[in-house]
Amino acid sequence: MKVITAKSAGFCFGVKRAVDTVYEQIEKGGVIYTYGPIIHNELVVDDLAKRGVKILNSPEELSKITEGTVIIRSHGVSKEIYDLLEEKKIYYVDATCPFVKRIHKIVEKQSNEGEQIVIIGDPKHPEVEAIRSYAKDGAAVVETAEEAQKLTLREDVPVCIVSQTTFNYAKFQELVAIFEKKGYSYNVVNTICNATEERQTEAKEIAASADAMIVIGGSHSSNSRKLFEICKKECEYTFFIQTLEDLNLEELPETAELVGITAGASTPNNIIEEVQKHVRTDF
Repeated sequence: MKVITAKSAGFCFGVKRAVDTVYEQIEKGGVIYTYGPIIHNELVVDDLAKRGVKILNSPEELSKITEGTVIIRSHGVSKEIYDLLEEKKIYYVDATCPFVKRIHKIVEKQSNEGEQIVIIGDPKHPEVEAIRSYAKDGAAVVETAEEAQKLTLREDVPVCIVSQTTFNYAKFQELVAIFEKKGYSYNVVNTICNATEERQTEAKEIAASADAMIVIGGSHSSNSRKLFEICKKECEYTFFIQTLEDLNLEELPETAELVGITAGASTPNNIIEEVQKHVRTDF
């Protein structure tokens, strides 16, 4: 049996940068907070908690801070949080992914120029919640074709369409096509990061030829779930796991000659290597 592990699997640039930032601050000492989980991976978050890092989940909790360092997560935060940090004179380190920061600037600029903002992504995801705050007059968020069909915008005002960085690229194109047919004057900015496109493309290619596919990622990881969706369309035997403990090799088809492995942007390399080794030796 052959095992292929995606070269793009594991930490992306933005996630690695954010995680490294927290560990660097731990080494410096003092009280460390992150605004929201630094990334969507329970194992990493649990390890940081053991090292004394605390998570702030609301502006109310943030406003009570009197000392220490607050680290802004890779997904970014709303303008409200930045304003509060400045107002309370709280020291902070910004670990927002640069690709996410770029979307903030685009949305702020285009909305200030009078354009209507449409964000393609998960409305409940912290990245999208933060992006919305940069739209001067608010922003519409669509995640499905049905939502895109139902959305009504002003026909006399240009539309700017952006995307959550980890959104499914093929699905993004599908939703953009719906807006094209509506005849709006629009400006589409593909803000899906290159790492996401590469990861999704590679996962699809491996899954298309694999007898079984394993996707590793955190339960709250949006990009990992999207990888699972992509792989599932190509390979019937696609499994989503967080760690090796979730993997039941008996579920894999006995006739499998090729098993593919990929992982979300928040999955540590040691977990990927552990799963890969286990499949090679025990299946």
